[in-house]
Amino acid sequence: MNDPQADAENIEESLRAAGTPQRAVSEKAYLKSDLEFAGTRVPAVRAVVTAWCRAQPGLTRAHLVAVVRVLWARPVFESRMAALELLDANPALLRADDAALVERMLRTAHTWALVDGLAEHVMGGLTERFPELTATLDRWAGDDNFWLRRSALLALLRPLRRGEGDFERFSRYADQMLEEKEFFIRKAIGWVLRDTAKRRPDLVAGWLAPRAHRASGVTMREAVKPLPADVAASLMTAYRGRSKVR
Repeated sequence: MNDPQADAENIEESLRAAGTPQRAVSEKAYLKSDLEFAGTRVPAVRAVVTAWCRAQPGLTRAHLVAVVRVLWARPVFESRMAALELLDANPALLRADDAALVERMLRTAHTWALVDGLAEHVMGGLTERFPELTATLDRWAGDDNFWLRRSALLALLRPLRRGEGDFERFSRYADQMLEEKEFFIRKAIGWVLRDTAKRRPDLVAGWLAPRAHRASGVTMREAVKPLPADVAASLMTAYRGRSKVR
């Protein structure tokens, strides 16, 4: 019988072996985190996860989730990253009710370096497979926790990047967050708009035009990057011309 605790310990041991003390120090300082760091690069974390998954041909959802929970409970950044990567690597095993696990992880992540993958890849993938989870995203968009609000935006990103997706729902979320002061919200709105604009520039330009006076500089500068130069310049002029500077 598989032991989630033993599996998590083996994964963490492999992560530590792939890290360096120098990188551990620099990553901890960069992310300003209270977590312990093993100094393992993201590709190496993914390699450890891939190797473990290949050694588990009969991996079940129950065992996957159990290992993820143990890894996430460890106060080690790379163990939490591995938990994220395990979920991302096994989307077919996940069910709609695993969104509750993702939410608990998001609420305790405390850094974009964990939040963004959980939101865009794990929750985004779940929402595409189980459209009823848009109700969860609606709730997140109004949550007091700004990481949950950011996650509601980023969970919509993948199909929008493909030129598909629910831009109307993103528009509702972004409209209610557009004047927030939180940098990570401002950046996320701009990020989604930027990637959407690569396939649908007219849609994004049309959305920004009546909102340029409300949006932050961070949002505007990010969003206009893929737009034609003349359109981007016009939108930035409208942003700079507003009476109240943010």
